[in-house]
Amino acid sequence: MTFSRNQAILLIGILSLIFTTILWMTAKAPTQSFIVQGKDIQSVTRLIERVGGQITHTLPIIKAIGVNLTKQQKNTLQGYADIRAIYQNRTIKNDYSKGNDASDLNPDLNYAARIEADRLHDSNINGSGITIAFIDTGIDKKLKNIAKNIDSDKRLLVQFDAIKNEVDKASSDQSGHGSHVASIATSSEWQKDEENYTGIAPSANIVSVKAFDDQGKGRYLDVIRALDWVVSNKDTHNIRVLNLSFSADPQSLYWDDPINQAVMVAWQSGIVVVASAGNRGPEAMTIGVPGNVPYIITVGAMSNNKTSLVTDDILTRFSSSGPTIEGFVKPEIVAPGSRLLGLMKEETVIGKAHDDFFSSKNHFAMSGTSQATAVVTGAIALILQQDPSLTPDMVKCKLMATAQPALSSEGKLAYSIFQQGAGMINAYEAAHSTEKDCANSLLDIEMDIQGDQHYAGSARRDQAGNYYIEGTDEYTWDGDYASESGYMWRDGYMWRDGYMWRDGYMWRDGYMWRDGYMWRDGYMWRDGYMWRDGYMWRDSINDAANIDVNAWVVD
Repeated sequence: MTFSRNQAILLIGILSLIFTTILWMTAKAPTQSFIVQGKDIQSVTRLIERVGGQITHTLPIIKAIGVNLTKQQKNTLQGYADIRAIYQNRTIKNDYSKGNDASDLNPDLNYAARIEADRLHDSNINGSGITIAFIDTGIDKKLKNIAKNIDSDKRLLVQFDAIKNEVDKASSDQSGHGSHVASIATSSEWQKDEENYTGIAPSANIVSVKAFDDQGKGRYLDVIRALDWVVSNKDTHNIRVLNLSFSADPQSLYWDDPINQAVMVAWQSGIVVVASAGNRGPEAMTIGVPGNVPYIITVGAMSNNKTSLVTDDILTRFSSSGPTIEGFVKPEIVAPGSRLLGLMKEETVIGKAHDDFFSSKNHFAMSGTSQATAVVTGAIALILQQDPSLTPDMVKCKLMATAQPALSSEGKLAYSIFQQGAGMINAYEAAHSTEKDCANSLLDIEMDIQGDQHYAGSARRDQAGNYYIEGTDEYTWDGDYASESGYMWRDGYMWRDGYMWRDGYMWRDGYMWRDGYMWRDGYMWRDGYMWRDGYMWRDSINDAANIDVNAWVVD
């Protein structure tokens, strides 16, 4: 078929009009925010540019790109062999819970002494030379006991805003959550009445990474960018500890969550990662992301029960409990987390909403596993000052080996290991412990990160609904919350019948729990281990995961 010159010009014009119309329609098509993961950043970037996606974030830590895509662009990307996964960029929302009347606040002033951090302070072990990074709502540098250490030297090294993707010298904390958490771990304020420092590591250095806005809201992409920045800058600022006082509902197996993938890289890089268990207790299987990562240290919360006695300390009802859906025992440890008095400005979002929880100017009482996590974070800074050569696995081992479980008068566990883990931390004993090789030794984090091998824990559930450890009859739990008086947090409890905290089973294709060991009531795996009833990663932009960065309770 031949065309005249005029016909050819007309055909070219029509094709040009069609092409222009397609481009216009594509440009006008609604887009959603995604995390696109592949074999490397370069190949993912090339493919995104090929389909015309708008790049918003570069995330080398998980070999991923943040991008706005139309439905057609997303479908095209999924067809490329070099694309490993496409995740919805889920909205991260807070969940406030005011709790009881503040008229009987009775804040906890002495949490440093209850974990024996004060004994380390007496030996000049105060966190000096160790840097803690906090991924949170920012830190208010005008709070002098956060900004300066016990020698009045500046120690807030840098403030990075992961939302803006820039170092921000003017960054502050309009929410209040980040400052409160950081003050528990590091406040240099001296309490005359108690004759000790309020913070656990009062001379530790601080790096603030803002990933949540003034309302405590954020996105997966910003949290991952924050994690990427911390790992990339760990040597520059000697970041040894990372505090993650937030918790999200799991949407997948631990290794398929992109935040968890970044957290595993942080742990592998030599940073001790500490995460909150969550405030969704006391029910079983309520551990959140990233606390469900088996390698890291996940923290539950206990209370002094509004007394100075040790014998009536209790586990808080809000503290999330294990096991994880993969069968791991979580949390590993518990720490004070009820009505802890920390620093916060009155004009913050939280301060304005709950001004009756201020006991004095800038001193706010707050409860949650976020606060308990900060206690452990500070304790780790002390342990690392005592021995800077320790790896993250060694630190985890020391904390668990010296933890003090709550025991009844008969010498049995007052709370299940799925509620209290190894027990309440003791910073002094952990710093002086010779134990080093009792955590994560049967897990290969490199294979896990590369996707070559994943792991399941030894927790099981019987036909009656009781949780237990495979191969033992010692740790059965019916899921109820127990709170008895008259027990002690004691040393020396032996984990009997061969149970080791480091146990992990390789997760193989076709792996199923044995008869009688399957998770019941909606937790049984099917169709290749996909989550049921709304737990899969989905395409809906409205399907938001709740990360409770500002969730808090008053028990």
